[in-house]
Amino acid sequence: MTEQLKKITDEQCQSSPAKYSDLKALFLNCTLNRTPVLSHTEGLINVAKQIFEVNGVQTTVIRPVDYELPAGLGLDMSETPEWDKDDWPQIQKHIDETDILVLCTSVWLGEKSSVCNRVLERMYGYTHQLNAKGQYRDYGKVGATLITGNEDGVKHCAMNILFSLSHIGYTIPPQADAGWMGEAGPGPSYRDPGSGGPENDFTNRNTTFLTWNCMHLARMLKDQGGIPGHGNQPEVWDAGCHSDFKNPEHKA
Repeated sequence: MTEQLKKITDEQCQSSPAKYSDLKALFLNCTLNRTPVLSHTEGLINVAKQIFEVNGVQTTVIRPVDYELPAGLGLDMSETPEWDKDDWPQIQKHIDETDILVLCTSVWLGEKSSVCNRVLERMYGYTHQLNAKGQYRDYGKVGATLITGNEDGVKHCAMNILFSLSHIGYTIPPQADAGWMGEAGPGPSYRDPGSGGPENDFTNRNTTFLTWNCMHLARMLKDQGGIPGHGNQPEVWDAGCHSDFKNPEHKA
């Protein structure tokens, strides 16, 4: 190790560049297993959770599968004729209060879980609402994803989840996905004895980078008051202010 690298290493391991104790992080663990059944995905969540908490970030872990979540895009589906109960508003309240959302899932048939898809659908149902600046409501929040399984699909699921979060207003930091895939087929899952998951350096590195990048970006966004409210307000566009947009001349 060079002296320069040793100095950088010592400095980074002994101190952080900012304070993060006013930040909140929410993990939505879209496992198919209800509490208290073992969730392998929660094992990886705990890696990021520990790093957050060491730096003062308030963390919450929720398993949406523990709740009654009807299909639909309404704010509260219990107010429709189709459903008598809807627990989604409880989860949405946690989402609204958080600075960092980490959407986590296992992989099934190469795709994110059905629970994860339901969560994204319900979040999408709120996107017509605006924040105090007149932007879509999730502007200024940071999004990331953690994924586990014993079949291929981490990058495919990450592309879908991160695009979905970005599309509804979340800001995605660099290296915003991390995962662990065991041996293809009916091999061991992340928390099974001897799986090698918790010891995997590649997974641990990517999860650590993800966690720090979420904190860095959330810190910058919070300090700057979120994304500037200019050129991105639906009602302003509808009122006729198109913020430097020039309709191109159409030629035959």
